[in-house]
Amino acid sequence: MVNFIFDVDGTLTPSRQRIDPEFHDFFLDLCRRHTVYLVTGSDIDKTREQVGDVILNTVAVSFQCSGNSNWAAGIKLYEYNWTPSDDLISFLKEKLSESKFKPKKGHHIDNRDGMINFSILGRNASLEDRFLYRQWDEHKSERETVAAEIRERFPHIEAQVAGETGIDIYEVGRDKGQVAEWINHPITFFGDKMQIGGNDYPLMKRLETYPDSRSIQVKDWKDTYNYLRTMTNAV
Repeated sequence: MVNFIFDVDGTLTPSRQRIDPEFHDFFLDLCRRHTVYLVTGSDIDKTREQVGDVILNTVAVSFQCSGNSNWAAGIKLYEYNWTPSDDLISFLKEKLSESKFKPKKGHHIDNRDGMINFSILGRNASLEDRFLYRQWDEHKSERETVAAEIRERFPHIEAQVAGETGIDIYEVGRDKGQVAEWINHPITFFGDKMQIGGNDYPLMKRLETYPDSRSIQVKDWKDTYNYLRTMTNAV
């Protein structure tokens, strides 16, 4: 039987928003008939806001913080702790100061289990602010540039574009690719950031080593919904 893994932001929900009610019911039925896992860079509280307790309590495991904090039925199964260096934090503050994007909205460095999320826009931003930054980033490729600079300056650190406005940062090997070790194969993985430098890319590359598994890149949650409805093993 195929095991399903789903990213959350941009794959099951609009970024940082709640799951569509109709899709919620469809996805919950999928979770009840198949073995389903979630993998996200967010913490458990944010994922609960996005997909709700019923889905969280039905999936086999929710891999939070890119697999550095793992939960099942409301119980934390595993946690990896990491404290970023002062040099890394200073570098991020330097990049924040250098960015020409305005306005910056505060809460730019978010500490999570085993990782941090860096946002030049800031996590206090409104949906309108996020839309403006997304347009800026599509034109300037700011996040890709900053992530590449982090990787070059700190060889033991991985940095990848995540969601609409952030960069996920962790020790090498502590990205989403690590969750493949926890799950039986075959695996079908859905994500929206599978390009090089995206935070779904490491898991996609790991699954390429398993000939019975596959990764499906989607544009948004609607794309995921439509794809699932056409899959004979998911209806």
